[in-house]
Amino acid sequence: MATDAPPPSKGQHKLPSPEEFTEVQESAEFAELRRSYRSFAFPLTIGFIVWYLLYVLLSNYAGDFMGTKVVGNINIAFVFGLAQFLSTFLIAWWYSHVAAAKFDPKAEAIKSKMEGGA
Repeated sequence: MATDAPPPSKGQHKLPSPEEFTEVQESAEFAELRRSYRSFAFPLTIGFIVWYLLYVLLSNYAGDFMGTKVVGNINIAFVFGLAQFLSTFLIAWWYSHVAAAKFDPKAEAIKSKMEGGA
């Protein structure tokens, strides 16, 4: 059976039981991690989707506006398209920065506790 694993040897971590996973999932520490992640990721995701849909809707229904020249042959649609790429990279960088500073230490503490580290 999978639950009849031998005890961990030196340098290895113990495997948490299903009951331990449930206990951690119901803990205040895990709830705080989940709340902080959701309060960051959900609004950012919704904001990006709105921004993307605005671009698509303007492209479909506001052709004259999107065709307005900004400089030379560069129009508003082109600028918005480039802004989509820029915002995607900025969001990815921001998430990576916030995750490393805020989410990863909390997750590592939970993982360490579950594996018997502390």
